[in-house]
Amino acid sequence: MRSRNLLIVSAVTASLLTGLWLRPKQPQASAEAVVSQQAVAKPVMSEPVVTEPMAKAPVLLPAQASQPTTKDGRQYPLVPAEPAELATLLAAVEQALRDPATAAEALPDLGHQQQVIYRVLSTDQPRSQQVVNALPPRWRSVAERHLAARREFVRMSRGREPTMLPAWRIIQPEPAANLLSYYRKAEAATGIEWEVLAAVNLVETGMGRIDGISVANAQGPMQFLPTTWAEPGIGAGNIRDPHDAIQAAARYLVRRGGLQDIRRGLWGYNNSDYYGRAVLLYASLMKEDPAAYTGLYHWEIHFNAAAGDLWLPVGYNQPQRITVEQHLQANPVSRSPNG
Repeated sequence: MRSRNLLIVSAVTASLLTGLWLRPKQPQASAEAVVSQQAVAKPVMSEPVVTEPMAKAPVLLPAQASQPTTKDGRQYPLVPAEPAELATLLAAVEQALRDPATAAEALPDLGHQQQVIYRVLSTDQPRSQQVVNALPPRWRSVAERHLAARREFVRMSRGREPTMLPAWRIIQPEPAANLLSYYRKAEAATGIEWEVLAAVNLVETGMGRIDGISVANAQGPMQFLPTTWAEPGIGAGNIRDPHDAIQAAARYLVRRGGLQDIRRGLWGYNNSDYYGRAVLLYASLMKEDPAAYTGLYHWEIHFNAAAGDLWLPVGYNQPQRITVEQHLQANPVSRSPNG
């Protein structure tokens, strides 16, 4: 049995996420995007009508000038308190993340906004239900699955909110297209669906953002123990390389029975029903709509500490554990402004 620590998106992802927490392995003013179109009037001569490309107004994400920022000017996303306003914002964000016309430079903030909305709502049942009820029908099932997945990780980490931050380095992951090609290659080779592999990568290390070794010595973007990696037919290449680790994860899930029952395979990957249910909920979002991958790829690393939900942006680099208090004194941007 693979005795390893789970990095989850805590209340990601751990993660994912899915913020992420090392858990011993054991049984068990917003606005919707507005589309405008301008057409050039048809001339007197019967020539073809010429139209300008459709332009989509950017989603206006809530912000406060008084909020601290990272070195590159990013802020911890704000979540509107009023359910109808929040539902309008969430619908606009979900739509923009799937729209090929959305500017690439807008995607990181949109994905982070999506993630933080679901993290905040996951711990507030009455408010989350009001928001879901106020969403357009297109997004209700999407929101319900996000919330259900997040709550699995909240249950998994309940009572273990730490006062110390881990010895991690947070880095930029490989480009989304690269990772997607690795997931699809692994599916073609093994039969394990790419959406499941993406969801595992999400909840283990935020798709490779966490560069660190767990207290159980699990390593790399798919969190393998070196002893598991060394098993015949599992690891090949570099345990820290995303391509190699994703291929190995697919082979490991096959070995643990994932082709017959993916839930059994995920139990072998991490002995927790919470873990398996959450992974499959995230996978279901991508299976229903592959464009959902874009938002999940842009989720940041959050850590569910005793002091609240802390954002660990790219650039966080702690070779040794540090107290939450020490970190927040030097990095106030990590503290949630959402109460």
